[in-house]
Amino acid sequence: MNYLTEMYVKASTRVGGLLKNERGSQTLEWIGIAAVIVILVGLVSTAFSGSGLGTTIASKFKSLLDKMIAE
Repeated sequence: MNYLTEMYVKASTRVGGLLKNERGSQTLEWIGIAAVIVILVGLVSTAFSGSGLGTTIASKFKSLLDKMIAE
């Protein structure tokens, strides 16, 4: 077999194996979900803290809910 062909077969087999490897993907999904939850908790706590930004977020959220209820 030609040396380049042999190297190509080895490389494509290795790359294919790496692309099909799904180890750790569930862990990354859980980390993503945890990050979203942390962001949401931060937004809710900011909204109820009474600061200027919190008041703005709360009013935007309230107007969004009012629009959804009105329809």
